[in-house]
Amino acid sequence: MKHIAPIQAAGETVVKVPTRRTLAKLQTRAKVLLAARQLFSEQGYEGATIRDIAAAAGMSTGAVFANFADKSDLFREIMFVDMTALTGAMREAASRGKGIDDILLKVFDAGYDFYKSQMPLARAAFSVGWSRQDGPALRAAEPALDLPAVFAELLLAAIARGELGKEDEVPLRAQMLFDAYLSNYPQAIFEGWTLEALQARSRDQIRVLLAGARLG
Repeated sequence: MKHIAPIQAAGETVVKVPTRRTLAKLQTRAKVLLAARQLFSEQGYEGATIRDIAAAAGMSTGAVFANFADKSDLFREIMFVDMTALTGAMREAASRGKGIDDILLKVFDAGYDFYKSQMPLARAAFSVGWSRQDGPALRAAEPALDLPAVFAELLLAAIARGELGKEDEVPLRAQMLFDAYLSNYPQAIFEGWTLEALQARSRDQIRVLLAGARLG
């Protein structure tokens, strides 16, 4: 019997079912990423090797290289996933705040809480993001740019509520708030600051950086 292809109605979306090979490749990538995340979290960027990651994933190094160009490529994908998740966590935390100071403090806290159980991974992120050759590309990627954009959104919302003024200063003030948020990670990573100490520092940073923008 001759096979007749189904007729697609106008405007109808055709859903492509992934092939078995595609599904297998996706499963392999997921296993590698899971193993890499665990090793980066335990050993940092330099301590985790492709050989170790492959062994933890239960596959050969060739299978890892078939999916990722090198260790930095693998780490970059993990960072992009985390940045997207962190952006969502910050927005959710902001929705629970009352007033711009409390909102921003909750956003800062959401970031620190996100990494508190995986400080070696946070240390690795700083190492790759600021010390390695591919750092600028990582910082300029869209998931990374979404993070300071959250601060700009919150400042604009505060202006709309009548809490703040000087809308023309929002881009610079948002970037300064994001930089202040990042500046506290060395204390958490290398000096063992508690969440309470980070909150106190963050509260002072927010107060100073919003000075001059408040109305009334």
